[in-house]
Amino acid sequence: MFGLDTKNKGTLDVSDHRLDGKKLYIGIVQARFNEGITNALAEACKTELLALGVADKHIEHHSVPGALEVPVALQALAEKNEFDALIAIGCIIRGETYHFELVANESGASISRVALDYKLPIANAILTVENTAQAQARQTINGIEAARVAVEMANLLNTLS
Repeated sequence: MFGLDTKNKGTLDVSDHRLDGKKLYIGIVQARFNEGITNALAEACKTELLALGVADKHIEHHSVPGALEVPVALQALAEKNEFDALIAIGCIIRGETYHFELVANESGASISRVALDYKLPIANAILTVENTAQAQARQTINGIEAARVAVEMANLLNTLS
């Protein structure tokens, strides 16, 4: 995972220059479906972005109904050409039908396509889990990790371009 300090047993090292968000503009698209989980993901993500130096006024946060709607909103943000990175937030919990696989596969593939088409890093924090307990166990750390991935990848791509 990005930003992990392996010398200190997996703790996250915020002093790493790759995690400097001071000059970055970040867009977040949050699915409202399973809102208790997605709100916690978004809160952890935004808190971490601020801790990494991203200015509150440089974070644009939008919500959409569900995970399948996330990619189109990400694409609209990418088309604005104002962001250094984007973050997708959602939660897909397996049910009794094939719908879980459809939503998980299509949202993930579409997010990757937007990232590649626009050469824009997108941290995918759409949880795909078996049950609510698994989602709750991951909601904070995955929100934090999404912020760190977005900042690190934005800095990397800014360096490469």
